[in-house]
Amino acid sequence: MDLRACVEHAVEHLAGEGFVAYPTETVWGLGACADRSLAIERLTTWKRRSIDAPFAVLVVSAEASSELGCEIEGWARSLMETYWPGPLTIITPCRERFAPGVARSDGALGLRCSSHPLAAALCLAVREAGLGPLTSTSLNRAGEPAAVDFDAAEAAMRDDGPDDPEAPRLLFAKGHDAGASEPSSVVDCTGARPKILRVGAIDRESLEKIWTQ
Repeated sequence: MDLRACVEHAVEHLAGEGFVAYPTETVWGLGACADRSLAIERLTTWKRRSIDAPFAVLVVSAEASSELGCEIEGWARSLMETYWPGPLTIITPCRERFAPGVARSDGALGLRCSSHPLAAALCLAVREAGLGPLTSTSLNRAGEPAAVDFDAAEAAMRDDGPDDPEAPRLLFAKGHDAGASEPSSVVDCTGARPKILRVGAIDRESLEKIWTQ
């Protein structure tokens, strides 16, 4: 299937309260519309993850983050300008409210802007369809490693039926596998100074240069 057809089928599935597995420049991700409670519940249940563990969302740009009610300023904006699109998740204060399990308990929201052609096209298509932002979390069940390529993605879903509404729909366009690298790095920008929560595809030294130089 080509990229355009793949994205069109994905949007149709997402509109029906489903969720999808899609490649990024790091690992495979799982996406559901962040404003649809049933879809988020299905995704959370499939991952065997606590409802108290928040999900990041995909955005097409820093400006799109602002449209969601997120506060994009200071260090958060500097990080976005330096590393987006790319493997960096940035947590910022957010005024908007989403389905339970998406934002952090204090309302903060993780934001990710992927450079992967399929993930970026899917993010844009979901936005244009008015479905709300798409979640960005790794394709794996709790305690298992993230799927780094198509074979691992298929293996992660080996117990699921192809049309099971409680399982993700696997998206694959020829030539568009995941990057098979470390997951995105995560930086919390809700405090007076950024805090690195996870070192992933971008190393600590490179991140800290943004606020120490």
